[in-house]
Amino acid sequence: MPEINPVLSQVGIGFAAFLAPPGPEVIRFTVGQPDFGTPQPVVDEAKASLDRGETAYTRPQGTVALCEAVQQHLTQFDIAVDANDVVVTPGCKQALFYGMMAVLAPGDEVLLLSPAWPSYDGMVRLTGALPVHVPVRRDNYHPDFDALEAHVNENTKAIILNTPNNPTGAVYTPEETKRLVDFAVKNDLWILDDMIYSTLVWTDVGYTSPCAFEGGSERTITIGGWSKGWAMTGWRLGWITGPTKVMDGVKTINVSSATHVPTFLMSAAAKALSLDEEVQVMKDAFAERRLLMHQGLSSLPGFVVPEPEGAFYILADITGTGLTDIEFAHQALEHAQVQVIPGSLMKGGDGLIRISYATSIANIHEGVRRLREWLESRQ
Repeated sequence: MPEINPVLSQVGIGFAAFLAPPGPEVIRFTVGQPDFGTPQPVVDEAKASLDRGETAYTRPQGTVALCEAVQQHLTQFDIAVDANDVVVTPGCKQALFYGMMAVLAPGDEVLLLSPAWPSYDGMVRLTGALPVHVPVRRDNYHPDFDALEAHVNENTKAIILNTPNNPTGAVYTPEETKRLVDFAVKNDLWILDDMIYSTLVWTDVGYTSPCAFEGGSERTITIGGWSKGWAMTGWRLGWITGPTKVMDGVKTINVSSATHVPTFLMSAAAKALSLDEEVQVMKDAFAERRLLMHQGLSSLPGFVVPEPEGAFYILADITGTGLTDIEFAHQALEHAQVQVIPGSLMKGGDGLIRISYATSIANIHEGVRRLREWLESRQ
């Protein structure tokens, strides 16, 4: 019998074991999915596209109109690209994977700011490259530049950035982003910038692109998509853009694998990028929920909760409860009927739990109440 790819044995399944839907009696603080429907104008445009018969093959990287809409959207973040260097992909994950395949070779090393979203580790391994987990500061989950210097070497080829961050909720400051660009320039690294949560920022200064700084544009591969800010997780639409030589490679990868995303979704995706009011409504709702969740968790015995700055996640330190994060997750589900993600599923996440506040205010109040009742019963 032929053997399968041995690299697969090194690729984990991330949060999957703790994302299985429990019974309706359980409060889920696990899923990173907006509890909003896709804005109606986007849905209507997809239906209209079907009615127009837009169901055949089209331009592989996405229609000119869609690529120009992405280009225009990115200008608000000081990201200046040619629309011909934009490729629309089957989700942000696929965009990330395309970017990695375009610039990484077997044996290359990639720096991940840890704890990092688990899919990064798996995708890097699938390319034959090696993920190197660099711990962030534990007090606020921002980059530890001394740790970065200690982990870079002659094999390091790239660094992956994600701000606003999943799982930590951290938003890197412009000064930190500039230092990261300077670090990449000094060590001649590619930057893969995952900006999927760029519309969900709670700090005074919003998401900052590496492209805003000298030396950034020529080495930054920008990845984003529609899932989070537009409540379009199931549409599986993402984008990738960057230097022309990288994007030429991405186009080759795309036509050799996906061809293109569904034609009838393209005009709807462009429509989404034109919306302001609908996006702001969701952002305002998550901002309110962030405050409620942070206040509630901070009041629980044994919890230390750095203030989340973006996305819709809180990474809480629960070592004060005397439980490991795995024990906490299992017992919270059993005794409080609350589902959370244990941090040790990510390298560097021991003693932490990830909680999503992409859920209703009623669920936030009830979930925190249940956790408090259970934790206080243990004392």
